[in-house]
Amino acid sequence: MTFPPAATSVPRTVLHWHVHGSWSTAFVQGRHTCLLPVLPEGGPWGGGRPAAWDWPARALEATPEQLRERADEIDAVVLQRPEEIELTERWTGRRPGVDLPAVFVEHNTPKGDVPTTRHPLADRDDIPVVHVTHFNALAWDTGRAPTRVIEHGVLDPGDRYTGEIGRAAVVVNEPVRRGRVTGTDLLAGFADTVGLDVFGIGSERLGEAVTHPDVAIGGDLPQDRLHTEMARRRVYLHPVRWTSLGLSLIEAMMLGMPVVALATTEVAVDVPADAGVVATDLRVLHEGLRTFRDDPDLARAAGAAGRASALARHGVDRFLHDWGRLLTEVVEGGPGGVDEDAALARGPGRLQPAG
Repeated sequence: MTFPPAATSVPRTVLHWHVHGSWSTAFVQGRHTCLLPVLPEGGPWGGGRPAAWDWPARALEATPEQLRERADEIDAVVLQRPEEIELTERWTGRRPGVDLPAVFVEHNTPKGDVPTTRHPLADRDDIPVVHVTHFNALAWDTGRAPTRVIEHGVLDPGDRYTGEIGRAAVVVNEPVRRGRVTGTDLLAGFADTVGLDVFGIGSERLGEAVTHPDVAIGGDLPQDRLHTEMARRRVYLHPVRWTSLGLSLIEAMMLGMPVVALATTEVAVDVPADAGVVATDLRVLHEGLRTFRDDPDLARAAGAAGRASALARHGVDRFLHDWGRLLTEVVEGGPGGVDEDAALARGPGRLQPAG
């Protein structure tokens, strides 16, 4: 899909923390310059550029002192955690939503008393909340805050599917700590049907929670190697109960893998019927795993359908176009200046190739 030139091509200077690696990897591909806070001790508030991803030169590390020196150059701040509001004011001398245009990206499903969980920014109307899925926008109580949905964008890893190994790949970060949230308790049951190879951060601890002879630990691999290993498995299993739409699921579809997934959160509408099996009935999910394991041709056909769907819905060009348009609206409209109705009335603009 291509997009014609529009105001979204205007480069911006954006303050942005590296919080979620895959999401940020897509975000920094835009024409804007990203200033990434860095502290000597690193940590969650000053990690700078990630070591595991190859980011463009426009993603620049900046100390708090450098942010203060460049404060007038910053067009907007893209917040992802409530604590970043105070850090931005302390390090730049400018107040998000007051004298510095700001948006807040909500990556997560609400926790607590769902669906009445109130968003941390619900009492403000000067910082728009940008949800990464329509489900999140539906589930959170955002009060007075303006809201927008910009769905995930994912860099295409390429069609690597071979399916040569008749097992299922699972990618989940910290499966022991997150437990039922990520469906860790379901893995042994699924392994009774098809062997599982589990990858992700903290997967080396999986043996503390799951003891099954057909659950193998793949470890925390570099992204390119992870994609290759995933694509060698016959099918991708997404056992997650309650998180936002997992980027590993989108990546699996882009790799050309058929998927079997719980029909929870955004997954229920993101995976088309011809791309795999999506259900809440565990018997249906087990049968889906069994069918794809035993029918490589059907698995390949489903994977091709999923790849086409994922590229159309989650291509990085669409993602960057949406973010470019939003940043333009926020900056030119002043803090909190997002006019959603006007944006929808204008229809989609187009993104010029990054230069």
